[in-house]
Amino acid sequence: MTVMGGHNKFITDAAPTKPGAGKEPSAYASRQKIYPKEAHGTFRDIKWAVLVVTLGIYYILPWLRWDRGPGLPDQAFLLDFANQRLLFGPLQIWAQEFYYVTGALVVSALALFLVTAVAGRMWCGYACPQTVWTDLMIAVERFWQGDRNARLRLDQQRWSIEKIWKKAATHVSWLLISVLTGGALIFYFRDAPTLAGELATGTAPYVAYAFLGIFTMTTYLLGGLAREQVCIYMCPWPRIQGAMLDKDSLFISYRDIRGEPRGAHKRDQSWEGRGDCIDCKACVAVCPMGIDIRDGAQLACIQCALCIDACDEIMDRIGRPRELIAYTTVRNLESATKGPREGWRIIRPRTILYSVLIAAIGGLMTWSLLNRADLQMSVLPDRNPLFVVLSDGGLRNGYTVKIINKLQTARQFRIGVSGVPGARVQFVEFDGSDPLIGVAAAEVRPVKLFVSVDGPARKGLRGDATPLTISVTDAKTGEAAARKTIFSGPAQ
Repeated sequence: MTVMGGHNKFITDAAPTKPGAGKEPSAYASRQKIYPKEAHGTFRDIKWAVLVVTLGIYYILPWLRWDRGPGLPDQAFLLDFANQRLLFGPLQIWAQEFYYVTGALVVSALALFLVTAVAGRMWCGYACPQTVWTDLMIAVERFWQGDRNARLRLDQQRWSIEKIWKKAATHVSWLLISVLTGGALIFYFRDAPTLAGELATGTAPYVAYAFLGIFTMTTYLLGGLAREQVCIYMCPWPRIQGAMLDKDSLFISYRDIRGEPRGAHKRDQSWEGRGDCIDCKACVAVCPMGIDIRDGAQLACIQCALCIDACDEIMDRIGRPRELIAYTTVRNLESATKGPREGWRIIRPRTILYSVLIAAIGGLMTWSLLNRADLQMSVLPDRNPLFVVLSDGGLRNGYTVKIINKLQTARQFRIGVSGVPGARVQFVEFDGSDPLIGVAAAEVRPVKLFVSVDGPARKGLRGDATPLTISVTDAKTGEAAARKTIFSGPAQ
């Protein structure tokens, strides 16, 4: 893939490789471990703040409570798969309403497109879960093993008591973080306090332990061990986001027009005839992806902006202006050689398009939620057998009617059928042909029933598939819902 970078440079490598001199470049390059140096500055502080906020939300959310009434779950955010519903505060999304989840995913994708068009890979650099957990894992590694140079020395020295305990403490800490990560995720699928107690006492369902192990190892492998390889080789977004960018999208760039020619600089040396870059490689040392931003925009760059902090710190030390490495746009880089900077244009056709689509889909979903019915039903005809021939020559079909009560109070319903002349209804659980069927608050109740016609009435059937309508009516309010199905019989 080709990505635009610098002034008019083009970088095609996903990650920097250094093939041996005179050797044929290999299609496979073994991983070179990266030892990112600790950065200090504005963008590093922003990343710490995002890390704390996002992880705080992730870990705290399952423990928030929401009173939905007696007998109902009080967990504010619960993926209640057992009862085929998603609970988000006052909002309940049932399995039959999964299109709302689809709509939310579409809006999220469009929001990501909009952010990318405006600010480049801001998501990758600050809020992506892989970035957040990798930052946390690196911070833990730095706590036990020291900063960049100390970790390099530790890996190069022979195994010793010091090396063993430092490495062990690092990996144990990673595993603890991973366990907490997996534990927090499974709490979204069942009442958190209850599941926590069951996990502690060994009485939780086996599936809970299985997924806890899966999520733990996934976090450990991706955040602790794989790190930048996930972004370069596993994630498809770096290859997709190029279509979202244009000349006015922000990205991080080394301003070679100001930095070149680069080279070492002594304290009393003149700055005439040379660039501001002193080739200290501080930007490379802090990069968690191990790239050199001075080579131009690259697929591996997640735009975390740590190179900006590192370079600004060096510029302050040597008394040169900041922003040798900075957020900019291709248009501004081009205008640097042609005239004054044009600024950052946010409002343009693609950002307007994404914004309109987000507003339209979000507005449609909001309107639909505000106007959705409090009663919903589904009808599932029996498939084996499709019909039964009775002793008098009549026919009988079986159906399962699911009544969905979306209110927080219990209700009573009646079920009726129409469309088949002479049809009789028989309920498996209830006596009589017109019983009151109670459905608890925010519950789904399946009702098994049979629809029959006697021998003479078969003359009114339309071959092997007669249209049939089954309706459900609230006995108190009169609110009704209906579904069309068929009454099956032998081919005529």
